[in-house]
Amino acid sequence: MPNRSRPLPRPRTGALLASAALLLSAGTLGAAAPAHAAGASRVTAAVLPLDGGAARPTVYGDDVPYDTASIIKVDILATVLLRAQDAGRPLTAQERAWAEPMIRHSDNASANALWREIGEAPGLAAANERLGLTATQGGPGARWGLTRTTASDQIRLLSAVFGTDGATPLDAASRSYIRTLMNSVAPEQAWGVSAAGTETVAALKNGWLRRDASGLWDVNSVGRITVDGHRYLVAVLSDGNSSMDEGVSLVQRTARAAVASATAGR
Repeated sequence: MPNRSRPLPRPRTGALLASAALLLSAGTLGAAAPAHAAGASRVTAAVLPLDGGAARPTVYGDDVPYDTASIIKVDILATVLLRAQDAGRPLTAQERAWAEPMIRHSDNASANALWREIGEAPGLAAANERLGLTATQGGPGARWGLTRTTASDQIRLLSAVFGTDGATPLDAASRSYIRTLMNSVAPEQAWGVSAAGTETVAALKNGWLRRDASGLWDVNSVGRITVDGHRYLVAVLSDGNSSMDEGVSLVQRTARAAVASATAGR
């Protein structure tokens, strides 16, 4: 699924759109800043309307790889479900016992178990080829949180989850299961791209990771939101944040600005 880069939307009337134009300026979402320079957090957003037949997302900023942190857990679950479909069976009770806390509470022990079950990075890569992801590389060994991905690839994954029969290798039951879990994340994790919605209907998965070498934070959020009755897939990836709180704030501001720009022409 190709994408259209849009580093700077044209300013439009209204305070929200003015804010969006400022945030989406080249200094914030345009050319990538030097990796982890002082005060140089990076962020990229991608937005795809689900209503209206758009075939590709609009990407704000450079569509370069970021660490996934825990957003990879959606991809892990999609891989588990594809493997179960191939075997002609539902998830086992144990797989469900791992999948549900992995998505709802971002439980790492559950992710570890399912990562091993799918065969780590090679198993993820085999599933992603079927899911249409082209720029995602599984983390080394047991380190699933260091998987690298792009905002547009995350939209491809979300499209596979929120798509329809014939448009995704995930069957209706598998898609419904992932959606149900993403719609019921723990309240303390209900931040991120959902901040850009105007209605309470949202399905999301967030990820955060403090890098040992730099002490800086990767903070990401992906999901489906609803704005004035219209549904959007949104992915926001960031790194180089001085704290998790800073990263959450950046992700939410960026999501609001990108969605405001995407909805301005409706």
